[in-house]
Amino acid sequence: MDRLIWTEPALNDLEAIAEYIALDKPDAARRYVRRVFEAVERLTHFPKSGSVPPEIPHLPYRQVVIPPCRVFYRTEGQDILIVFVMRSERSLREDDLLERN
Repeated sequence: MDRLIWTEPALNDLEAIAEYIALDKPDAARRYVRRVFEAVERLTHFPKSGSVPPEIPHLPYRQVVIPPCRVFYRTEGQDILIVFVMRSERSLREDDLLERN
């Protein structure tokens, strides 16, 4: 089993998204965060199960889509680094990921 590591910026991203959802629906925000953690936890058994983001096929990142968000990660040996979480309706820029290395 691989080791899952959430970076501080990625946790902050998820927290900001949850806080926005919680403005109207606090219970939905809690459920959503649980869904994200459950979906990402599966990567410890299947690290290549995420798709390659179509905007950046030349970079070593994969994504897990948990609507309304995309969770981006990369692997380093036995480590799975969660580096960025964004709302799906936003456009992904290569710099969004590269600045988090």
